[in-house]
Amino acid sequence: MRAFFASVFGYFLSPWGVVLLGALDASLIFFLPLGIDFVVILLSARKPELFWLYALLASLGSVLGAGGTFWLGRKLGEHGIARFVKPSTLKKVEDRVSHTGIVAIAALGVIPPPFPFTAFVLTSGAARANPWIFLGTLAGVRLARFGIEAGLGAYYGGGVIRWMQSTTFTIVVIALAVLAVAGTLISGIAIYRSIRREKAARRSNTRAPAPRPRSA
Repeated sequence: MRAFFASVFGYFLSPWGVVLLGALDASLIFFLPLGIDFVVILLSARKPELFWLYALLASLGSVLGAGGTFWLGRKLGEHGIARFVKPSTLKKVEDRVSHTGIVAIAALGVIPPPFPFTAFVLTSGAARANPWIFLGTLAGVRLARFGIEAGLGAYYGGGVIRWMQSTTFTIVVIALAVLAVAGTLISGIAIYRSIRREKAARRSNTRAPAPRPRSA
């Protein structure tokens, strides 16, 4: 089991792995708070001379994942995303989207978890915001966020590498993997049940007989 988790985590500690994790991190279902930040720091500690590359790749993956979420929000519309976002959260996001503008919303991407940025991406798509402005702004703020983290990883690389060789690091990796699997399953099941309830409601509305006109 330990070797399995190590091999899975080892894949993400690669250029293609960081792109994939960045995309998953910005998706609707995947759940691993600070996972992409963690990987960017570790990769930069291992190869400090490539810290800028890892920041770019993480930003690329994040924008790709956010683009998919944005597109999903546009397809579903404001009514459709209600099954993915809590009503109270949806109302707050809609108020921010309408009052602060799309650039300010995309700039929130600089904030790491547990900030619910996915809800903002979905709602921005449902509100039919300009995707180029949104994703362009997001790319800039994510590059700033990952660039700072990569720089810190490169600067403190020696201490990070020593920690990676400890038993504590192995325990942290296994805990993160379990958290990711559990969180992703819970999110997936919740979305699946929500979709089934909506389909059942549509079928019942379709089958309901039309009211008969009253006789005079």
